[in-house]
Amino acid sequence: MTEIKRFYDTFQPKHYDVFIDIDRATKKISGTTKINGDAKDKTISINQKFLEIDSVQADDQDVPFTVDDKHEGIHIDLGQAGETTLAISYHAKLTDSMMGIYPSYYEVNGEKKQIIGTQFETTFARQAFPCVDEPEAKAKFDLAIKFDEQPGETIIANMPEIREEDGVHYFDTTVRMSTYLIAFAFGDLQSKKTKTNSGVEVGVFATKAHKANELDFALDIAKRAIEFYEDFYQTPYPLPHSWQLALPDFSAGAMENWGLVTYREAYLMVDPDNTALDTKQLVATVITHELAHQWFGDLVTMKWWDNLWLNESFANMMEYVAVDAIEPDWHVWEMFQTSDVPAALQRDATDGVQSVHVQVNDPAEIDALFDSAIVYAKGARMLVMVRALLGDENMRKGLKAYFAAHQYGNAEGDDLWNALGDASGIEVGKIMHSWLEQPGYPVVKASVVDGKLTLSQQQFFIGDGKDEGRLWQIPLNSNYDVAPQIMADQTITLGDYDQLRQDAGKPFRLNVGNNSHFIVKYDDALLKDILDNIDDVDAISQLGILQDLRLLADAREISYASIVPLLTGFAESHSNVVNAALYRVANNLKKFVKPGSTEEKNLQALYEKLSAKQVARLGWTSKKGESNDDQLTRPYVLSAALYAENSKAITDAHDLFTANKANLAALPADIRLFVLRNEVKNYGSTELFDTLLNEYRKSYDPSYKADVCAAVTSVRKSELITKLIRQFEDAETVKPQDLRAWYRGALANDEAQQAAWDWIRNDWSWLEDTVGGDMEFATYITVTANIFHTPERLAEFKAFFEPKINTPGLTREIKMDIKIIETNVSLIEDEKAAVNKAIAENK
Repeated sequence: MTEIKRFYDTFQPKHYDVFIDIDRATKKISGTTKINGDAKDKTISINQKFLEIDSVQADDQDVPFTVDDKHEGIHIDLGQAGETTLAISYHAKLTDSMMGIYPSYYEVNGEKKQIIGTQFETTFARQAFPCVDEPEAKAKFDLAIKFDEQPGETIIANMPEIREEDGVHYFDTTVRMSTYLIAFAFGDLQSKKTKTNSGVEVGVFATKAHKANELDFALDIAKRAIEFYEDFYQTPYPLPHSWQLALPDFSAGAMENWGLVTYREAYLMVDPDNTALDTKQLVATVITHELAHQWFGDLVTMKWWDNLWLNESFANMMEYVAVDAIEPDWHVWEMFQTSDVPAALQRDATDGVQSVHVQVNDPAEIDALFDSAIVYAKGARMLVMVRALLGDENMRKGLKAYFAAHQYGNAEGDDLWNALGDASGIEVGKIMHSWLEQPGYPVVKASVVDGKLTLSQQQFFIGDGKDEGRLWQIPLNSNYDVAPQIMADQTITLGDYDQLRQDAGKPFRLNVGNNSHFIVKYDDALLKDILDNIDDVDAISQLGILQDLRLLADAREISYASIVPLLTGFAESHSNVVNAALYRVANNLKKFVKPGSTEEKNLQALYEKLSAKQVARLGWTSKKGESNDDQLTRPYVLSAALYAENSKAITDAHDLFTANKANLAALPADIRLFVLRNEVKNYGSTELFDTLLNEYRKSYDPSYKADVCAAVTSVRKSELITKLIRQFEDAETVKPQDLRAWYRGALANDEAQQAAWDWIRNDWSWLEDTVGGDMEFATYITVTANIFHTPERLAEFKAFFEPKINTPGLTREIKMDIKIIETNVSLIEDEKAAVNKAIAENK
């Protein structure tokens, strides 16, 4: 039979009765799925994957069928088209792949336990029950679950449970929804619940390995987020409840299942007594991201996976809008500027990067769409631009119309642009197509040419890139009124510069607020004018200046050597965002020096110069009433002092470790990482290594576990490095979901890099079997490329990954990452002498 690309074209379901019987002891499931729908042909196709099909009936009659594992389907011969009710019986194995229906493992008081959860995005519902597993194939679902139930266990799903008969739990009929949003879970769970002002029941669920008060933060954020969204969207939350569930094993960060959102424990559980502000901000944005999806993605869903950005970009922007509204003192948009923005700009400057909107048909390629720097971060930045152009009033008016027109259905990007355009009178689609359909972004060059202030745009590349003459509709956001709101031409002239400068009384700048997705290259005179008046420039714009200089240096449009003398001018800033940008530049200088060399000693001296006054001002422990900026800046400067091998910093960290040796988890969360890593690096022993490994195994505090991971992977002794690598495949120590952080930590450690690189090459098949098919699998290649920067490593990288270049889902990543390493190798070779000279002169 020829391949059918969209099964929805052959059969359009209306209603499912899904019965699943799950036996944890034997790790088997069995079930019967009844589907009422409209057959568009006499031969139809239904998705399945890894299911053993026992029988297929249509309207109570056995019908012929064939199982097509290659295309993950069952092809059914009905004999005629029209309305029909299918009944498909099947059985399958319960796997540990963190896809479909799967167990999560944990311990309570030394007793090993498990809870069962689900992950159906992107195409894993078909591993749980036969269905048309495509976003457009929306239907209503009646879910019935039976399992080997133990006393006191809890089962939850998208909708409330309505009855239990003979050990079968029946849940209320869902609204019309896509298969990938179905979810259920059961096990020995604890929970806390509340209600929103509109009566929506909100709950947080977790295993009993956690303290009860770790649920409080998430419950508060979730309740207030739903109340905010109901107001902002001017559309009621469409379900009776909103459950948030922390799963011990979870491959994604979180998943927006309608009414039952699932999370990694790290993104839901918060210790109220000892959690850093940046961790609270991160958890809050993850929760608000997933809850934004309950409308944008769940109520209205993309028609096909090529419009994935429509879900993710929007939710990525709204997570910040929501947190900023409910916790305004956090200034959370600064986090967007220090995380999403630089990630998008760095990734989007490599030739070959995907555009935000990408065509895709092969299910194996769908997971490759989840490029977080593009679909999430860049896409969010596009929508931030739209919000700035439209204003919130027009934005909300357009969204209300969009939800009303497409609720319980599907939409494409143009549907959103049309709704926002109708509300605002602005041709939103015309502007956005230039950003979403094209990869990359422009650099706007601002120059004084023959006395005239002139702007020109062209595509910006880090490394080699083919300039195809792309143009963007650029919101310039200038501080001079003479600049147009949108720059659509390649070159524009604004007028006589001297007159404009005199009238304005301030240096000329573009992208004020750093909300538009472009960078600026000022000519020497314009840049000097800005830097001479830098104290008059707001913190976000200072970040933007440092960010653009760093990217221009990466692209060889200026030299890193020219940036080095500028760094001390920003070093005493009390702004977290300025320090974030400053130390991102400073950290890039590390690739120009060899470990243990004179050049590294000079760089360490520069770090000491940058950080000394700030360390003296802030110290190691927070002070009562100190600002958020100070709390968020402290980690940057302490890390810098330790890299500088400041003897007092090393001793202070050691003293803190010694004072808290009996309870390392109680170290203040914002400095704990640096204390632990310092101890491993400078006072390390086998006993300490074993102690920290044991701490990691027994702890259920995700923030503490992340700190221990970062410390343990910085180990220097060869025998301990060997022991470290052995933990990678020990799921009792390192869960597969956390393995990438361990691998990256070891790879970034000069002493452990060879061992980590040998491991991934030797055990690639094991890695593929363990986390392959997961949307984060390709990122093992990404983190490797972001660390390698020598000719030798480039040759090894190409030798290993080029033979895998045609693997579905890995092709683009391998090609791009080879370019990234090549670009770094070339940059270092050409500029290391000048950069190291500049460091020596400014240390």
